[in-house]
Amino acid sequence: MKANRLSKIAIAVATGLLCSTVNAQETEQEPQAVEVIQVKGIRGSLTSAMDIKRDASGVVDAISAEDIGKFPDTNLAESLQRVTGVSIDRTNNEGNQVTVRGFGPSFNLVTLNNRQMPNSSALAGAGISRSFNFREIAAESVSGVEVYKTGRANVSSGGIGATINIKTARPFEMEEFVAAWSAKGVMDTSVTTGDDITPEVAGMISKTFNDRKFGVLASLSYSERDSHIDRIGTQGWGRGYPGQANPDTSAIDTDKNPTLATWRTPTVDLDDANYSRDRLNGQLVLQFAPSDTLTATLDYVVSRLEENGKMNRMSFWFDNVEEGAADANGTIINPSRSNDELNFWAWEYNFETENDSIGANFEWQATDALNFTLDLHDSTSHANPGALPAERLANLKNPFGTLAPVHISADFSGDTPTAFYDDSALEGGAYSPENIEGDLYQERGYEIENNIQQIQFSGEWKNMSDGALDSVQFGFAHTKYDVDTGNIYSANFALGNGALNTDELEFELQPGGVGYEYLPIYSANQFLDLVKEQGLYNEADIQKNGISEETTAAFASFDFITEFNDMPVNANFGLRYEETDVESYSVQRPVIGFNWITPIQLSKILADEEVSETLEGAYEHFLPNLDISLGITDELTARFSYSVTVARSSIGAMFPSTNINLHRSGGPFRASQGNPNLLPYESENFDLSLEYYYDEGSYVSIGHFRKQVDNFIASGQTESEIISPAGPLTDPSVNPRGNCPEGSEQNPVDACVSIASDPVIIWEITSPQNLNETRVYGWEFNVQHLFGDTGFGGVVNYTMVNSEDEYDIYSLENDFALSGLSDSANLVLFYEQDDYQVRAAYNWRDDFLLTGGLEPTFTEAYSQLDISASYDINDHLSVFFEGINVTDESTRRHGRFSNQLIDYEVYGPRYNLGVRGKF
Repeated sequence: MKANRLSKIAIAVATGLLCSTVNAQETEQEPQAVEVIQVKGIRGSLTSAMDIKRDASGVVDAISAEDIGKFPDTNLAESLQRVTGVSIDRTNNEGNQVTVRGFGPSFNLVTLNNRQMPNSSALAGAGISRSFNFREIAAESVSGVEVYKTGRANVSSGGIGATINIKTARPFEMEEFVAAWSAKGVMDTSVTTGDDITPEVAGMISKTFNDRKFGVLASLSYSERDSHIDRIGTQGWGRGYPGQANPDTSAIDTDKNPTLATWRTPTVDLDDANYSRDRLNGQLVLQFAPSDTLTATLDYVVSRLEENGKMNRMSFWFDNVEEGAADANGTIINPSRSNDELNFWAWEYNFETENDSIGANFEWQATDALNFTLDLHDSTSHANPGALPAERLANLKNPFGTLAPVHISADFSGDTPTAFYDDSALEGGAYSPENIEGDLYQERGYEIENNIQQIQFSGEWKNMSDGALDSVQFGFAHTKYDVDTGNIYSANFALGNGALNTDELEFELQPGGVGYEYLPIYSANQFLDLVKEQGLYNEADIQKNGISEETTAAFASFDFITEFNDMPVNANFGLRYEETDVESYSVQRPVIGFNWITPIQLSKILADEEVSETLEGAYEHFLPNLDISLGITDELTARFSYSVTVARSSIGAMFPSTNINLHRSGGPFRASQGNPNLLPYESENFDLSLEYYYDEGSYVSIGHFRKQVDNFIASGQTESEIISPAGPLTDPSVNPRGNCPEGSEQNPVDACVSIASDPVIIWEITSPQNLNETRVYGWEFNVQHLFGDTGFGGVVNYTMVNSEDEYDIYSLENDFALSGLSDSANLVLFYEQDDYQVRAAYNWRDDFLLTGGLEPTFTEAYSQLDISASYDINDHLSVFFEGINVTDESTRRHGRFSNQLIDYEVYGPRYNLGVRGKF
């Protein structure tokens, strides 16, 4: 049915092209009009954004700079959250990625000046994402952002939620000479280690020469930020680990939980983390207009991000739960275990990201009716150059077993857990230096190099005579998307029982919390230095994965202007065809066995030689769109939009390798496997909206949207053996031999190494598959009002989003649920008159599913209030103040039920005070 419909659409487009005639007669050209950015202040920014929305053929929202070098918020993502239907994800209380209409970062395409941009991250927990991280570009260098919520044939594919285009300034768009600069001090109230006030500076200069035949623009920004995070949390909840033979299930409500399922967590964590970040952004733009009909633009965009962090954690780890009772839902709220230990953790984060983009653009007005554009760029994002571990972690512990009978337990009956421990049987106590020894270290992270090479050619023919057909746009594009990754990992889990001498480790204790008397303070880097000095370091294994995608696209788009019952009608019909070839590879030393070295630890034994896998795939799409707007009156506009859009699968999900994720003595045994043949998500979109523009800068709109998404990826799970080059993987801990567990990774004991006659391990293997389809629907409401000449104004918007596939917390079979789905709202109030400007912006986002699968993570409802004020000393100089999260809101995430805490993080408010100048 769908193929038949698309065939008819393709025939209609071809017929339209054949029936169109282009009279490409040479005529004398008038000098090109210069588009000068005139946006000033909050009112100007909102009015400009409203005009973009009103004049668009589809559903488009926009944000415009309030002035040269002055964006509404300190961060692009934080500005975008003011747009109806847009929510943001925060890292360290700073916006970094966006969710649009319930679709998270991986479902939205972000372009820079209509160019697809690469992304990379060094942290193992961040994964490998296609989605752009907004914190890597300074807001001062951006002139505007456009949010395309409906598909267009002439807009690059890749966004189901939206395509977001970031626009930077060009010298020919400005007056003959423009210079702007700003300097501010950033005071992060959370800081305990580092500088209380850090600098942010930015500058831009633009000049045109020789009667606007040549133009140069250069911009540079640099910022530093120190921050602190306090966290209480756990390492997630599950039904299989840590095990409990006979939990007390008498309190379970069998109407909701008839199977008497119970959930446990292995840890109670208390974290103290300090971070420092340096960011550098630069842009150089050269423009040349040798004639009135030809403009050439060359540009280079660079960004550098370096982040360092230190975190210490007080914790204990239930290797299994011996006793505990469930609440009405099945959560074990009072787990306990005897003869265990306390854990003293340290983390170090050190990584950088280098982004470089060089591009060329040529615009040629061939005739009055016909123009062409050629755009080329080569852009690279390189995370963690040099393949050094981005994350180092170390653990100290009490001596394990009967020598250290520390009884551990916890209370999860409230919103915040409380840890308990009884160390009375341990002479000197659990915090005594003589009772603290080495345990383990890990090094991990990614080196990722992501390169995009793109050629885009387009043309537009404008009808210079009468007729409903106003213009035709056409073109093609070729995009080569290459990602090469190195997954870096090194570990040693057998540093206890005196194996590591920690006498020289600088270790101290500070007051703790949530039941822990103290919090440890020491350096993971120093710990690793001792490991290396004592010959206990294992060389890092680097697993290589990569993917290459080549997409060729062609499009045609037709704009019509006509009338219906004396009401103006604007319509756009377009079709985009794309074909994509995919090749993915994995190179790794496979696991060929296990070495039982501690009561719970089975260390991997890797093959001496690397094994390479390569797989190929291909797919194609027809992506039609139809946009119709009807001017019911001069003030009232109705819109209808239909489009088909796609979003490509996660990079990490397409690697062909098999990764062994969890392998403990006695289980569970879990692994994951990629799927290079994943198809893109495909969404059929319908939009209806009514917009009432009743005064300058003021309007009311209501919109309804529906998205039917096919090829949705869900995690399929199978139970299977894993066949290594040496045969099926087996478990040496089931039938112990000799004095096992003993030995180490460097010096294994033969009796503790798995052999073919040991029991074969049955693995729980998850693999991404195109299993599902889903429907998302919702409403968007927006009011923007300027109170005449009083200087007061405001914006209120609200978005409701729903889906047929929401996570059922009482079901044990949630193989699929849509993450990121939540209602959201914004309230912005401002006063702007003469030389004064004051603004308060409140953002609220309802709770949402952060990650699904067998066990979910939910982010609870969050609201934040930001304020700003400025005063213009004269036409060239102003001072300003900004407050972010002034009410000191915290973030909380939980599992199936609210008392299954995963993260409770406190950041503190952030304040900026600065001066801004322009000429």
